[in-house]
Amino acid sequence: MVFAGILCGLLAGMGKKLIIAEKPSVAADIARALGGFFRKADFFESSEFVLSSAVGHLLELALPAEHDVKKGKWTFARLPVIPPRFALAPIERSAKRLETLLRLIRRKDVVGLINACDAGREGELIFRYIAQYARTKKPIERLWLQSMTPGAIREGFAALRKDRELLPLADAAKSRSEADWLVGINGTRALTAFNSKEGGFYLTTVGRVQTPTLAILVEREERIRAFQPRDYWEVHARFAAKAGEYPGRWFDPEFRKHDDAERKTERPVSAERTRACQDKIPHA
Repeated sequence: MVFAGILCGLLAGMGKKLIIAEKPSVAADIARALGGFFRKADFFESSEFVLSSAVGHLLELALPAEHDVKKGKWTFARLPVIPPRFALAPIERSAKRLETLLRLIRRKDVVGLINACDAGREGELIFRYIAQYARTKKPIERLWLQSMTPGAIREGFAALRKDRELLPLADAAKSRSEADWLVGINGTRALTAFNSKEGGFYLTTVGRVQTPTLAILVEREERIRAFQPRDYWEVHARFAAKAGEYPGRWFDPEFRKHDDAERKTERPVSAERTRACQDKIPHA
């Protein structure tokens, strides 16, 4: 037993670490900065590392099949949808990239993972979902980069962060993802059921970011359609100086923000005020 433990330790020491970047361009930058890599079909490899990347998100949350309700059967009676667990499903367009990463993670000579996805919540989520889907127990380290210069990359690898330091960020990323899912699924099904209550199926999508963004666009469009053109005035003049002439425009030094969005500091409020401003300009 003692010999077996020593042998496992030696084999682990001889193993390689898999670096997972967020996108192929970053993987290429890392390979150039560290040096010693040769390229295979869909990844890089050196004497110490295997290096590959995602292409953004490779997995998304999906409703477990046994709790799914097909379109056309969305009713208020089936809401809210709160699954007992959140399942991960591969995104079809990037399935081959996911297969590559899963194969590399499961390589026997890969003894640990380095999360080299972008430094932030979204980058953390991309990596964590890959690791979760792979069901890997291999140790994880974090490459945290604020710059992609070769020097910064080498410094980052010399000071890899421990996985436990990033667990709060990982939890925040997953919580945001699950909250988006709950809002999107329940909001979409509720509004679709409402709009389809007279018959037919009228898909009405809802999202935490999508919906308020759409509201901003609608409000802006309403203001554009309600706009009434009106006259306004500005006072322009040219002034002489030793270096030559320069143009100037009058502005009200006592101007304050107003409910009327068309009120501007450089626009007198009336033709009479405009003439009064003109009279104050000295003439040569």
